Amino acid sequence: MAAISSLPFAASGKTSERKPSVPAVRSFASNFDGFRFQTASISDSIGVRSSSSSSRFVVRCMTGSTDVPTVFDTKSSFLKSYKRPIPSIYNTVLQELIVQQHLMRYKSTYQYDAVFALGFVTVYDQLMDGYPSNEDREAIFRAYIQALKEDPEQYRKDAQKLEEWARAQNATSLVEFQSREGEVEAILKDISERAGGKGNFSYSRFFAIGLFRLLETTNATEPSVLDKLCVALNVSKRSVDRDLDVYRNLLSKLVQAKELLKEYVDREKKKREERVEIQKANETVTKCVGEFQHAGR
Repeated sequence: MAAISSLPFAASGKTSERKPSVPAVRSFASNFDGFRFQTASISDSIGVRSSSSSSRFVVRCMTGSTDVPTVFDTKSSFLKSYKRPIPSIYNTVLQELIVQQHLMRYKSTYQYDAVFALGFVTVYDQLMDGYPSNEDREAIFRAYIQALKEDPEQYRKDAQKLEEWARAQNATSLVEFQSREGEVEAILKDISERAGGKGNFSYSRFFAIGLFRLLETTNATEPSVLDKLCVALNVSKRSVDRDLDVYRNLLSKLVQAKELLKEYVDREKKKREERVEIQKANETVTKCVGEFQHAGR
């Protein structure tokens, strides 16, 4: 998966040296609020309920099923599955993300597809790039997807399948999938039919990012290619453009936040090392004084 710095629209800037305080992280999270799923007639399929007698905010998705979990249920499932602490700069955004994906997951028109999976995997890998432990990063991914009652292996497998396919394409073959046969071509044809009104399809920014990732992997950078791909898939180019702008803004702020975190971690590491050296010096002095006093008896 491409690193943030390799994305054409990713921005990195110099930031002043300061500790990434909780308000700073919350400010970043508030910008993440813009990264919400674009849904049509959401009030028809989702009911939001809050209780004045409790500080817990409960969201219930009103679909045909009577056992649809609440947002609280999904978040609790995630936290029970992954019990280790997550640094706040990652955890704050993950919590925002899982709430939004829960609403998408349990919308009546939702149907999983590989482009959506590619988009989510791209976002997740960008968000968690630089996480202290690769093993923990994958464990968090599994806990997150399983909390939504989906298969993390399928997400990874489908994302990899689309990327491998895209590497073998060019700008022309990418948008002409309708006239060709193949596993990925069949996936794209199915999406096109559903988006055209012949089945369940719920557009989201993850889907838009999945499209962008296909273009990036194919190295099809001309704007006209995205135009043609949107037409072939029966999705709104205006929505895709808008959502990719939101994604670009999110990545820019994520880069800045991670720079602050790195500066903070480096400073704290240096302080710890200095404290250890001072402690060792004090222990050496104490030992020397003790030996001197013992020798003088």
